[in-house]
Amino acid sequence: MPSSGVPAEDGTGGSGRDVVPVTTEGLPEWLAPVARAARTVRPRQLSRFLPPESGAGRQSAVLILFGEGEHGPELLLMERSTSLRSHAGQASFPGGALDQQDGDPVTTGPLKAALREAEEETGLDPQGVQLFGVLPRLYIPVSDFVVTPVLGWWREPTPVGVVDPAETARVFTVPVADLTDPANRVTTVHPSGHPGPSFLVGSALVWGFTAGVIDRILHFSGWERPWDATRQVPLDWRP
Repeated sequence: MPSSGVPAEDGTGGSGRDVVPVTTEGLPEWLAPVARAARTVRPRQLSRFLPPESGAGRQSAVLILFGEGEHGPELLLMERSTSLRSHAGQASFPGGALDQQDGDPVTTGPLKAALREAEEETGLDPQGVQLFGVLPRLYIPVSDFVVTPVLGWWREPTPVGVVDPAETARVFTVPVADLTDPANRVTTVHPSGHPGPSFLVGSALVWGFTAGVIDRILHFSGWERPWDATRQVPLDWRP
């Protein structure tokens, strides 16, 4: 995957402990469309907000983790604590800023950060996760985060839950079938005035950056079903 700056799928893109394997080998067939989309999608196809050309911004990563649950394919999400300074109370992917220990922010740093943050926030065991793709880096202007979305397959599921209530309010999984259900799809208007796709799932309103990435994954993977984009709900929606 040369364009993403991460090791090749056979692990030859580096050596020693700096190698973080990224491979599609052994993925379930239903994840193949996501893997294909990750190899071909371009930044502008994911978002109009791209990293500053100056290189400014806080380097970060999120883990987009797919697994299989009682109701079929599912996605791991969490709800951020209301006491946080950035994106308080929002449903999101596990993730956060890169630390020095994560290493090179251009190559393996985001991979390590995505797994490390997921472990710190949800108790996830990284040993059970197979990374299979990396999406183009995106930008969140309100928090100045340059985000690398890292795709993972929950090959060996382990228990997850809130590790630090000061950071995470809850951890939950959402069936992909619920995300693609037109009845759960709505539009919300960001405080900046920009409308965006959102989801009413898991007793939560998923909006903003997280919802935008999910929306594009569904679209480019061919999973999207026609839905009414004129149906709006407020950001303070509650079930």
